Amino acid sequence: MKNRKLGRIATGLVACIASAALGVFVATAARTSAGDGHEHGSDPMVKTTANAAPLSTIHLYLCAFHVAKMNPKFQIEAHHYCSPVGNGVHQCVVYDSKEPGARLLGTEYIIGDDMYKKLPDDEKKYWHPHAYEILSGQLVAPDAPEMGDGMFPGLITTWGKTFHTWPDPTTAVPMGEPLLMWSAGANGQIDPKLIAKRDAQFGISTEKIRERRAAWGYNVPNVPPPKSMTDLGHMWAEGQAMKVK
Repeated sequence: MKNRKLGRIATGLVACIASAALGVFVATAARTSAGDGHEHGSDPMVKTTANAAPLSTIHLYLCAFHVAKMNPKFQIEAHHYCSPVGNGVHQCVVYDSKEPGARLLGTEYIIGDDMYKKLPDDEKKYWHPHAYEILSGQLVAPDAPEMGDGMFPGLITTWGKTFHTWPDPTTAVPMGEPLLMWSAGANGQIDPKLIAKRDAQFGISTEKIRERRAAWGYNVPNVPPPKSMTDLGHMWAEGQAMKVK
């Protein structure tokens, strides 16, 4: 009886401590948001340069569209902030917009074709190609000249592995399991309204970007969506040439 009573007391103390800690966290966040006059150096919620080294290596901003691998109708505008890891690997944090308060959708890892070919067969099912995104004009680098035209030829044969841990950013909190995302592989796979919205946002024309990139001499891929989670990605459809003859 005594042990059960002590157990209830201990449980109550843990709950009180947790509640108090959460209260401090929320109060601190509220002060930071409201600007209560505290010096930045004394506020643990405020980022400092010394403690933000991983963020300092982010050097590339990309915008494209992600598609759920097993639900092509689920499509979302994706804003990538990328940094190099080394050994030919890049990593990106992905948001649903570029505005304050954007929701962190998930992550994307990017590797070259040589590295992709060395992956175990069971791993390759997670990786999508970037060829169509680039050649169609749907993948852009808004902070770079001509939306990244100068750098994208070297990225055409790269691959990405993307999971969204906030699958539906319209929910108040992230709900459900992480969602494996994919890329479009052919014309008509991305909702034209999404493209038009993104074009208006940046004052660009995806179609004109596509026309410029046609000068690189590649065929625009015509790859159908995957039919199962185990399907592998393809840069170009079977029998379709990479380059224009």
